[in-house]
Amino acid sequence: MKFRFAFLIAIVPCVGAAAQTSHQPSSAPAARSASAQTVYRNATFGFQYQVPYGWVERTKEMKEGNEAAQGEVLLAVFERPPQAVGDTINSAVIIATESAAAYPGLKSAEDYLGPLTELTTAKGFRADGAPSELSIDLRRLIRADFSKPLNDKLTMHQSTLTLLSKGQIVLFTFIADSTDAVSDLIERLDFSTSKAKVK
Repeated sequence: MKFRFAFLIAIVPCVGAAAQTSHQPSSAPAARSASAQTVYRNATFGFQYQVPYGWVERTKEMKEGNEAAQGEVLLAVFERPPQAVGDTINSAVIIATESAAAYPGLKSAEDYLGPLTELTTAKGFRADGAPSELSIDLRRLIRADFSKPLNDKLTMHQSTLTLLSKGQIVLFTFIADSTDAVSDLIERLDFSTSKAKVK
C-alpha cells in the first residue's frame, strides 16, 4: 500500500521546527485566533471538536495543493502560527479524510496502520507501544502513538486515531509535548451530544 495523503505527516517538521529555528515572516495575513466557544462540527462523520482557546486555524492553507479526490483536510489548528518561533512544541490538531478506495483490500481501520506507521517512522518518529483500540462515546477508533526527541529537553508526541466510515479513512492527529497533553487534546473530541468520554 502507498500512503497517498502525506500532508498529515509533512506538517510534523513544521510543528517541531518552530521550537528550534527561526523562519521568515509569512506574507499571508494571520488567521483569527480561535475562541473558547469555537467548536468544529462535522455532520457527515458525526463528531465535533472543541478547539482550545487562543489557537489559530490553518485549515485553508493545509487544503491548498491537495487533491480532493484523494482526501481532504477538515480541520487544522495550532497552538501558535506554524511559522512563529518558540522554545516549546507547537501543539496541533489535524483532522482529515482519505479515500479508502486508494487502498485495495482495506476493510478496517487497523488495515491503515501499516502505511501510517511506515511514513511516520520514516520522519524520525518511533512507535510508542502497539496500536490500541479506543472508544469515544461508543465510537470505536484505532490509536497509534509515536514520539520524536527534538533535543535534550523537547520530545514531540503524536497520536493518530483512525476511523473507517462511509468509504473514507478519517484521521485525527494530535501533537503535543507530552502524552498527558496529547490526552487532553483527545478529550476534546466528541461523538455524542454530551462531553466525550475517553475510555
